[in-house]
Amino acid sequence: MPALDRQDTVFILDLGDGENRFHPEWIGAVGAALDEVEKAEGPRALVTVAAGKIYSNGLDLEWLSAHADRYRDYVVSVHELLARMLALPVVTVAALQGHTFGAGAIFSLAHDLRVMRADRGYWCVPAVDVGIPYTSGMAALIQARLAPQTAHEAMVTARRYGGTDAAAAGIVDRAVAEDAVRSTAVELARAQADRAGETLGTIKSRMYASVLAALRDTRNPLG
Repeated sequence: MPALDRQDTVFILDLGDGENRFHPEWIGAVGAALDEVEKAEGPRALVTVAAGKIYSNGLDLEWLSAHADRYRDYVVSVHELLARMLALPVVTVAALQGHTFGAGAIFSLAHDLRVMRADRGYWCVPAVDVGIPYTSGMAALIQARLAPQTAHEAMVTARRYGGTDAAAAGIVDRAVAEDAVRSTAVELARAQADRAGETLGTIKSRMYASVLAALRDTRNPLG
């Protein structure tokens, strides 16, 4: 399960060492960690990390297949998590040490910055291949955070971007060696820790107002 630690002004949220799929309990644990970061005072920033070959494989399709009657509520909870991260009043950095797929990739886009391993691992939004269309909220987030041509290619072709290609396309901010992913993310976060607070949260909320509105639409979350 996700675990939160703190190194001076940088909170480090370890998502886990498995597939880090969005199981309801996992979503709840990440949400609780974001509560703690948001309630803290003073300079602070957040880095999300994982261990092993995978940063996150996104939606928990196995859980969904066993709980089809809860699909709508599940999507609402995923949207809520994405909105929380997008508007969090601290600078957030995703340290992508491994594969980042589907909702996991969209979750990474909800961060302010991304650092990815250059030599291995892929970033991909494969909805067109798995037959599960993006919700309006997820599509809005992807399109708000990526250049139009990149968003089109990523969403329509399900291209798998390696770290170097992801950096060239503007999906991630840095592509670095495996042993530098976490330290680079922490360095970027620490440099922005003084900007935490209400003003930053307001800027993000206004910048992404239409995306947040789509993610928070509980009347038609599947649209």
